[in-house]
Amino acid sequence: MAGIWVLAENRDQTLELLNVAAGLAKEMSTKVSAFLWTEPGLAEEYITHGADEVLLLPPLTGEQALEAYIPVIVEEARQQDPDIFLVTATSRGKEMAARIAGRLNTGLCSGCISLRLDENGQQLVMERLVFGGAAVQTVTCLTRPQMATIAPRTYAASAPQGERTGQIRELAAPPPGLVRIVERKPKNRESGDIGEAKVLVCVGRGLEKEADMALARDLADVLGGELACTRPIAEEMHWLPEETYIGLSGQKVKPDLYIGVGISGQIQHVTGIRDARVICAINRDENAIIFDISDYGIVGDLHTVLPQLTRELKQALNK
Repeated sequence: MAGIWVLAENRDQTLELLNVAAGLAKEMSTKVSAFLWTEPGLAEEYITHGADEVLLLPPLTGEQALEAYIPVIVEEARQQDPDIFLVTATSRGKEMAARIAGRLNTGLCSGCISLRLDENGQQLVMERLVFGGAAVQTVTCLTRPQMATIAPRTYAASAPQGERTGQIRELAAPPPGLVRIVERKPKNRESGDIGEAKVLVCVGRGLEKEADMALARDLADVLGGELACTRPIAEEMHWLPEETYIGLSGQKVKPDLYIGVGISGQIQHVTGIRDARVICAINRDENAIIFDISDYGIVGDLHTVLPQLTRELKQALNK
């Protein structure tokens, strides 16, 4: 059966993809199917939020990775022939999408920022950023399924749609693979998840020494936010973990409030914050290009501005 499929790693990402998939499905008069491999209890919730069918993937053994599902998903696609296949653009999601597209001999548009149907209501028109975010490329895929990866938080989560009914179907267990997990070593996170943070204080090369990080951290703590950075701070200076840097090759975030401290505003970084609701910049260079995309700007030295701003906010929030 034709239709639109969504594949994500967790509940929140699936609800985001269901939002865009349901809109496309309504225009195409087709159905939406969502894959689920974690909590079977979420199946009914997915149906409430827009899925017409939930495809249950059986639990993996301790030696199997999520990639073991690829042959199962590919075989299902060959049998059901979906029109569109949307995958969340996490590290694992992008890898799985590429391998699925390769086996199905179809095209894949990675890192989509928007999706729409053409004037005939059947061809998917996809947009993504290119040249470091300086331009937008429009892509169409002439093969089926039309595949795209979409970064988390690109779309809002789908809202419940009242009383809905749908089908829940369990797929076959994945066959033994050539790759197996021999050991798991959890990675210790040194900070919170900046992708989920409502408030972000982000530091750049304007900080002259690592001790200045404490000023930014104090501000983040007062606001109940997380500390983030530009790529050089994480990869060159190693002042913060790599998972905290924002930009074209790092994380793309969507906070309610972003405060950039000592950040010039190069396009590679701005690409990662373009969806922030409010952007505030603090920089001693009044000509810093980050002021061009900011809602609020403060020209001044961070050693003066940050302590005063932190103090004033603390007083205001404690009233």
